Amino acid sequence: MGLLDNIKNAVNDVVKTAQATGKTEEIVFDHIPGSLEEFTALPQAEMATPFETAALTVLALSTYPKDKDLCYAMLDYLRGARPMNNVERHLIADHFTQQSYIPRSYFQGAIPENDYTPTEPYTVRVSDDQMSYVNNGHATLNLKSSGAESPRKINLRKGEDDKWYLWEQFLLVGVEVPPEKKMEERI
Repeated sequence: MGLLDNIKNAVNDVVKTAQATGKTEEIVFDHIPGSLEEFTALPQAEMATPFETAALTVLALSTYPKDKDLCYAMLDYLRGARPMNNVERHLIADHFTQQSYIPRSYFQGAIPENDYTPTEPYTVRVSDDQMSYVNNGHATLNLKSSGAESPRKINLRKGEDDKWYLWEQFLLVGVEVPPEKKMEERI
């Protein structure tokens, strides 16, 4: 076994340990809000923990296929004093052009075989690990998509008001294409 193999094994051990010792929270939503008022009335909208803000981000992104303006308004709420610019909005729109089901893949019960249809109530699992809080006032959490092998990251920052705000999300990366969509692509 060479030096690179030893390094690779050591890194894999660190990752496994970090994941095994992390805390996981399940954030549950009764419904997907149809307005910003409904969204901000949710108990999790107090953004008291980074876990809540991470789960709210999934909820906000899941509204895009029906109402992109509502999605943007929800994301701006989660970002606080740092609303999205046009480039960020364009990047989100680009991700939804091909795989509008990506946000649904973070809800429990949503799998490629059922076209990422989540079970109700809508439940999002958010985890931390040993690397989540290395920068003071920031958290990097993990969300598991049923269409991807590795968890996706979301970065949050703690505001002066003690709320956790969305800083950056990496949730819209491609996931496994549902079997029905694969068939459509072949035709």
